[in-house]
Amino acid sequence: MSTPDPEPLWSSAADTYARIRDNIGKVMRGQSQAVRKLLAAFAAGGHVLLEDVPGTGKTTLAKALARSIDADFQRIQFTPDLLPADILGVSLFNQREQVFEFHQGPVFTNILLADEINRASPRTQSALLEAMGEGQVSLDGVRRPLDSLFFVIATQNPIEFQGTYPLPEAQMDRFALRFSLGYVAASEEVQILDDQSARHPLDGLEAVSDHDDIERLRDAVRAIAIADELKRYVVDLIVATRETDGVLIGASPRASLAVMKCAQALALFDGGEFVTPEHVQEIAGPVIAHRLVMDPQARYSGHDAESVVSKVLDQVPVPT
Repeated sequence: MSTPDPEPLWSSAADTYARIRDNIGKVMRGQSQAVRKLLAAFAAGGHVLLEDVPGTGKTTLAKALARSIDADFQRIQFTPDLLPADILGVSLFNQREQVFEFHQGPVFTNILLADEINRASPRTQSALLEAMGEGQVSLDGVRRPLDSLFFVIATQNPIEFQGTYPLPEAQMDRFALRFSLGYVAASEEVQILDDQSARHPLDGLEAVSDHDDIERLRDAVRAIAIADELKRYVVDLIVATRETDGVLIGASPRASLAVMKCAQALALFDGGEFVTPEHVQEIAGPVIAHRLVMDPQARYSGHDAESVVSKVLDQVPVPT
């Protein structure tokens, strides 16, 4: 039996990506690289942590993605008094029927915005671990699957420390990417003022794809070829982080998988049929840096996780 030609799948998926990218671009001015990273994680089946100052458009980005793909959207404002049941749901006793009925929490959605996730206690943060890692929620001895489109966009403010709880290593490792939006150029900020002079552009944003399009997009990402030499290159980068001075805990095998899958997504976005070293290098920082636990003395000496990633990218030989 002949193997189906993957070319139509790649072409259709690349078109889906372009439609979503351009649609989000109507709302997110000057953030093309952030949108590219977000969609790479989404197409690869990962989750994203946005670490940035207030007012840069994190919530708008999440809503724009949800509207562009006609997906359900839920937002949770994380606070110190938030409980796991507020996220996952709770079973309540029905007096009339004499049975417990499960009431779903906001985690049962497509796009979940976990706003200021580090303001909740570690116990509440951990409520998302199973959902993000396995696509399911286990409560009262029952496993409840989440939608295949389930995607977490979490945010945290990097400059406020009072009333916050650092995300534990296990939680950080669940995020495929961590990156910031940053401030846009002055000309783009003027355009934002023009866009919102009458109403918010989100109000008129319409869907340009659906659930089936996203499933085909993810199938196409998995079909992108990656040579054995590049797989070894990815692993060598990850192993190098574990052997670098100043790093207490290096990146995990989950990081290797995230680099590979996100690089496949970038290759698809660029119209390619295979991953190149440039795709790996482009995504390495956002995938790896937040997973590294630095020695306190190294941090005091000015070394951080981002500089470690840059160092290993410089030192690890690139396959030719």
